[in-house]
Amino acid sequence: MTLRRTVLSALAALALAVPLAASAQDAYPARPIRMVVPFGPGTSTDIVARIFAEAMGQSLHQAIVVENRAGAGGNIGTDLVAKAPADGYTIVMGTVGTHAINPGLYRKMPYDALKDFVPLGFAGYTPTLLVVAANAPFQSLKDLQAAAKKSGGISFASAGNGTSGHLAGELLKARLGGEMVHVPYKEGGLALSDVIAGQAQFMFYHPAAVMPQVKAGKLRALGVSSAKRSAAAPDVPTIAEQGYGDFDLVAWFMLYAPAATPAPVLAKLREAVNAAVANPDVKARLVAQGLEVPVLKPDELVAFGRTEIVKWSELVKRSGAQVD
Repeated sequence: MTLRRTVLSALAALALAVPLAASAQDAYPARPIRMVVPFGPGTSTDIVARIFAEAMGQSLHQAIVVENRAGAGGNIGTDLVAKAPADGYTIVMGTVGTHAINPGLYRKMPYDALKDFVPLGFAGYTPTLLVVAANAPFQSLKDLQAAAKKSGGISFASAGNGTSGHLAGELLKARLGGEMVHVPYKEGGLALSDVIAGQAQFMFYHPAAVMPQVKAGKLRALGVSSAKRSAAAPDVPTIAEQGYGDFDLVAWFMLYAPAATPAPVLAKLREAVNAAVANPDVKARLVAQGLEVPVLKPDELVAFGRTEIVKWSELVKRSGAQVD
């Protein structure tokens, strides 16, 4: 009789728990959501995250609090979310670095970029522009190629080893040939200043940072790193259309939740992302950052992530970059 009562009590508790769990998901979100940014305040990732946090919060009728957790190339903040409760209250603004480059760059990764996360939606992508100083003798990629093949070659700057700008430079070196020495900087702004000053011959950097300098007559853009031209610089030809083979590298931002997040919660988060992308004000603010936002289905986002890891891992291997 005691055993029977125990079993019946357990079944009754289970029967109550199921509707309670469903009710909790229906009521989601019942409290503020944390959006982790794995880089510091004022970075491109932080700016994009705050745009989406504001817009998504309006759709979800709940505050989304941005929390900066920088370090280890974005791995610290991203790992925090990978190990957070999968309840929809902790999400991350992932990047091409945290979810495509780092898996091939770091010898030991604290998280699995594919298995530990589920994508919610694109927050934007942008090609980078290949820029040289406005007073440099390079008017085209052919000029850059000729200089690289001369004795001593040329140098190119980046925001650091293993960054998208570094790897784009390595791919350009493979396409053009000659000697191109990589010069890593602690941050992109310092690298850009040295390109303007002629200390380094070129670099790849995002349109939001370089276009004001191009318009001010301090830089010249010679090419775009993506397969199609950038809306931020429609007059600048792609590297591929200039005859240097397949060249399609873009920097991107994508929102992710922990992998085990319940489907009803994921659906609400995705609806909020899509609503943000469709918002004219959000679109205008993203365009100001040089960003475009494709709308892909969840399975397409997963496929995109797999392809990007393969692409960037090959470039990391070619560059020889490695972080312990």
